[in-house]
Amino acid sequence: QVQLVESGGGLVQAGGSLRLSCAASGRTFSSYAMGWFRQAPGKEREFVAAISWNGGSTYYTDSVKGRFTISRDNAKNTVTLQMNSLKPEDTAIYYCALRGLPSGTYYLNSHEYDFWGQGTQVTVSS
Repeated sequence: QVQLVESGGGLVQAGGSLRLSCAASGRTFSSYAMGWFRQAPGKEREFVAAISWNGGSTYYTDSVKGRFTISRDNAKNTVTLQMNSLKPEDTAIYYCALRGLPSGTYYLNSHEYDFWGQGTQVTVSS
């Protein structure tokens, strides 16, 4: 069984930065696409960023392009989301997700992922 554990969330002022990490265990990490999603209070979970199995392909939702960077270290079984120039509208619980089937691309929809972490809270104050 795959376990995903997020860390790095917290409270930051607008314009600040946070670095989220997701540690995976229970499966060979390097074969699988990973993604980050977020859910703000009263809103549905939304896609943030995705990365292919080897890090060669990435994709971002428009609202975070140029501010967030997704990366992975397959040797350490971790995926990271570097968040810069944070805005109050980035406030949400952030989840990492792993697609359970090996593939060569990334995925944008939550239903395409099979395993999820518990989430880490990010709060950006104005």
